[in-house]
Amino acid sequence: MERAEHRVGAPPEPGDYDLVVVANRLAVDRVTDPDGTSSWRRSPGGLVTALAPIMASREGAWVGWGGVADEALEPFTHDGMHLVPVELSEQDLTEYYEGFSNSTLWPLYHDVIARPAFHRQWWDTYLTVNVRFARAAAATAAPNATVWVQDYQLQLVPRLLRRLRPDVRIGYFHHIPFPPVDIYSQLPWRRSLLEGLLGADLIGFQRRSDVANFAGSVRRLLGGSFRSGALNVNDGHGGERAVTAEAFPISIDVATITALSRDPEVQARSRQIREELGNPNTILLGVDRLDYTKGIRHRIKAFAELLEDGSLDVEDVCLVQVASPSRENVGPYQELRDDIELAVGRVNGTYDTMGHTAIRYLHHSYPVEEMVALYLAADVMLVTALRDGMNLVAKEYVAARGGKGGVLVLSEFAGASDQLRKALLINPHDIDGMKDAILEAVAMAPQEATKRMRSMHRQIITHDVNKWSQDFLGRLAGGEQAADRQEHDAGPETPR
Repeated sequence: MERAEHRVGAPPEPGDYDLVVVANRLAVDRVTDPDGTSSWRRSPGGLVTALAPIMASREGAWVGWGGVADEALEPFTHDGMHLVPVELSEQDLTEYYEGFSNSTLWPLYHDVIARPAFHRQWWDTYLTVNVRFARAAAATAAPNATVWVQDYQLQLVPRLLRRLRPDVRIGYFHHIPFPPVDIYSQLPWRRSLLEGLLGADLIGFQRRSDVANFAGSVRRLLGGSFRSGALNVNDGHGGERAVTAEAFPISIDVATITALSRDPEVQARSRQIREELGNPNTILLGVDRLDYTKGIRHRIKAFAELLEDGSLDVEDVCLVQVASPSRENVGPYQELRDDIELAVGRVNGTYDTMGHTAIRYLHHSYPVEEMVALYLAADVMLVTALRDGMNLVAKEYVAARGGKGGVLVLSEFAGASDQLRKALLINPHDIDGMKDAILEAVAMAPQEATKRMRSMHRQIITHDVNKWSQDFLGRLAGGEQAADRQEHDAGPETPR
């Protein structure tokens, strides 16, 4: 980290904001109006929804990129939130975002499902951009403020920020998996990223297995041992400070999904979707970003084999696969799209009839109202991720169903499987096991499906995204760990 700390420069003057969130993107999206003018609207994601009221009550600011390359924007206020844009160039986006973040870290942290690429220039740009974010946060935070850094694109920021502003309280949340040490150790800059994260006072992960993997990497690569979730590190002033690592499983905005599921227009749209699909007896649904970690190819293979061996009939069952565009400038994602479209074409060419389509493939992004209508229309939700930090689609499906039936088939390698224990849990690499689970879901008695869904619905109602953010910020402020924060209390997990 010496080169990064050398680049960080002299501390700026403190800002005015008591709570600062630092994320790759701002909490707003640019909208082009019919007359050609542009404006801003709040991003629809659960993180923004959870933090906006907290930030409004605590003089909060959000630091992030504005969404357009080489655009210099001054800080501005929107919908009661102060926004601090960080400028990124085309080269930054190519090397820091598409390169190091999504072609090095993303595949490495997802168990090397795809091969990560290690390029020193990408690392250098990642370092440079993290310095820029750290300086922006340091200049925004008031004396003794709380700064919450979000996700793997900004893993160096906690330590850089601590060098600039030792007075602030720093939290970091890792939204994706953290890999076992034998995988993580492949990274040439492995020590620097660990040291960057240890700049935080509290490091949050999705699963306890991620905490164990992180602690194992710290132990082997840095020689430090977490005891009762805490590690003492040098505070830079001749003393020590404690760094805590814990699991804080993220959730969704349950209230919004529930309200939409009760909207008569959304319910009417769900009925229309079934009609448009030919009113099959059973609708299977997959909703994913188009990403190789999501197991879409495995899902299609299992469904195709069920049609081939006659276990399912296209006249009775339809698979709807929504695959929203993702990282379309990254090579493996372009190859994945080609592979999936070819697979869908083969299945439909073989099994379609004049009145029924085997797989309705939708390579689009949809507004939340349409997604909830799809959840209401679907009898079975297929979440077959090969590796996933959480997978909020699984929780959205449960919220939309409202405890009124429907079956969730869920990968054990998605973080959501720790909370949604009444789903049909599968190993997505086991195609035969997935096929058995799909058949069990299709044939499940309504009473059993309703019983399972009610249990899962109770879990997400009591553990929504607002509770997640309050738990994390409360712990960061020095509070005790919430005893009921997690439902997977069967004992500590060990690193995979």
